Amino acid sequence: IPLSSGMILLTWQKIAPTALLYQISPSLNMEILILLAILSTMLGGWGGLNQTQMRKVLAYSSIAHMGWTVIIALINPNLTILSLMIYIMTTLTLFMTLNLSSTTKIKSISNLWNKSTPMTMIVFLTMLSLGGLPPLTGFMPKWLILQELIINNNPTMAIIMALSALLNLFFYMRIIYVSSLTMFPTSNNLKHHWFFSQTKTTNMIPTLATISSMLLPLTPILIIMT
Repeated sequence: IPLSSGMILLTWQKIAPTALLYQISPSLNMEILILLAILSTMLGGWGGLNQTQMRKVLAYSSIAHMGWTVIIALINPNLTILSLMIYIMTTLTLFMTLNLSSTTKIKSISNLWNKSTPMTMIVFLTMLSLGGLPPLTGFMPKWLILQELIINNNPTMAIIMALSALLNLFFYMRIIYVSSLTMFPTSNNLKHHWFFSQTKTTNMIPTLATISSMLLPLTPILIIMT
């Protein structure tokens, strides 16, 4: 499917079920939520390891992030909304950047260095934020969720969720390593590509990139709000 359609599937269509989950949160069963969260994070982590298509990687990442969104719905529903909002902003940044550069495979990201280095850096920072690497914005919801689990006497679940998050971070780090520190075999002898002027709008990408990577210092304010 086109990148724009994938962006809608992974962002907009999650709002309705998350809103329903938020409304019925007092009547949810914690054991079922824990089971769903473990299955989602493990399936999303293991499924994205051997993928070469960025759309498949982001699809499995979406499954893993839903596990983090679900597990906290009973304990602190406001964190469910915060986690979804940060995920949507980070995913929008990545999809808009990939769509702007017409990048759909990991090999294409390695060729993106020759076209636009700042755009490549935005892609890498956003992927690390999706993986939950501190001190980027994606670390904030994971940190707050783990803290809530420990406060509510679920340290074992917090450890399992933290270890499952390493799977997502690993395949994002693998993509960055393969794209930046290795060269794919290619029949093209020209290293540099002719750079054409962009006709697509890029106004929202700098703002979304800033939000998806630099909001961690605002965590105390968000804690007060939630």
